[in-house]
Amino acid sequence: MSISQIVERFHAAMRDKSADTLADLYAEDGVHEFPFRMPGMPERYTGREEIRAGYGKSWSASPAEVVRIRRIALHKGDDPDVVVVEHEVHVTAYGKPYTIPGLLVIRTRDGQIVHTRDYMDATAVSAMRSA
Repeated sequence: MSISQIVERFHAAMRDKSADTLADLYAEDGVHEFPFRMPGMPERYTGREEIRAGYGKSWSASPAEVVRIRRIALHKGDDPDVVVVEHEVHVTAYGKPYTIPGLLVIRTRDGQIVHTRDYMDATAVSAMRSA
């Protein structure tokens, strides 16, 4: 699977709030990190099954429903296994629209994600949570 296909499936998993779809993109020992984590969020999920369980719990508890994901840019550098994705996640929560900007740095190996650094706008998420 190409890195562009991985990004498309990653975004589909977010839209559908499908922890299984997301986790299946990862290598068995893949890591998903949150450098700008918010209170109550883990620093990282380590391993496909922890990613599946963590996102399953998080997404099922979230009042946010993804309306659309606008991919702003997909940056490929010298390393063909690394991509930087800029996006805006448009959601509704509590009857109001919100936009959450984010950045993903994804490293793949053999068509699977081995490492993601997930930078999301914590201020935007906090505004949604406090509504």
